[in-house]
Amino acid sequence: MVTEVKTETLVEVRNLKKYFPVSRGLFKKVKNYVHAVDDISFTIKRGEVLGLAGESGCGKTTTGKLLVRLEDPTDGSIYLNGVDIATLEGKELKRFRRNVQMIFQDPYESMNPRLTIYDTIAEPLAVQKIGNIIERQERVAEMLRLVGLTPPESFLFRFPHELSGGQRQRVAIARAMVLNPAFIVADEPTSMLDVSIRAGIMKLMLDLREKFEISYLYITHDLAVARYMCDRLAIMYLGKIVEMGETEEVLQNPLHPYTKALISAVPVPDPTYRREPLEIKGMISRPIDPPPRCRFYDRCPIATPRCEEDPHPPLEDKGGGHLVACYEV
Repeated sequence: MVTEVKTETLVEVRNLKKYFPVSRGLFKKVKNYVHAVDDISFTIKRGEVLGLAGESGCGKTTTGKLLVRLEDPTDGSIYLNGVDIATLEGKELKRFRRNVQMIFQDPYESMNPRLTIYDTIAEPLAVQKIGNIIERQERVAEMLRLVGLTPPESFLFRFPHELSGGQRQRVAIARAMVLNPAFIVADEPTSMLDVSIRAGIMKLMLDLREKFEISYLYITHDLAVARYMCDRLAIMYLGKIVEMGETEEVLQNPLHPYTKALISAVPVPDPTYRREPLEIKGMISRPIDPPPRCRFYDRCPIATPRCEEDPHPPLEDKGGGHLVACYEV
């Protein structure tokens, strides 16, 4: 499902960090921090879908919230069309929100149950003071047609509890699209839906990408979804990006031991096939003030003394834009 993307960079992230303080009591100074996102860098081209994959707690959702400024970064820069959005405030931040939107994981929780579908989708137009009531109603109806909720008149004044999960997620996509943004963060938008309707939602998002040249950061823990949706794929572990490249290249030729472990955990639809498990050790390390060494050191089957003594390895190109953060690859 990959289409040609342009070479123009839309989003550029440089050395992005987000540390959350760990409470130490009412009058005690905070000394410890959760390193949710720790010095990551990447770019997204106009019309491109970049996947961000990894297990729960690795920092995927925090990264997405930073890119739409639902969270403020601790350090680093986020450029959208060459403007550092990490520093925007007030009216400039409000204008920026016209160009970026977010589709949340849970369509049941991301909508106000007291608002009609019309009010839900029209709210961004009202906040940005775009159009009058008639123009907004026409725009909302157009969005409902675009996401496959037809006839729109039968949905406009219904409430979220009257819709199915798939219909609610289509409403969430319409709400994200109503301002005609250039960039959308999609935080596991199909994980809460029945398997039978996931493909329809994913196809809709890809069709919208082609029609409006939208760029996505697509957050997922499902590598099969990433393969279908994404042009490039970044694998995240404990706040760090450990591998990144063309999606098919990363999945067919994984280089980092963590990526290999993720792929080895994917079930194969053949009862006679036996995949060799990759032996990784222990459980996920604590994200609170981790040591400067490689984040995967404690679990890595190929770790050496250098991995413990040196700082976390930088992402290095191993050929063809396939980036890996590992000293032993």
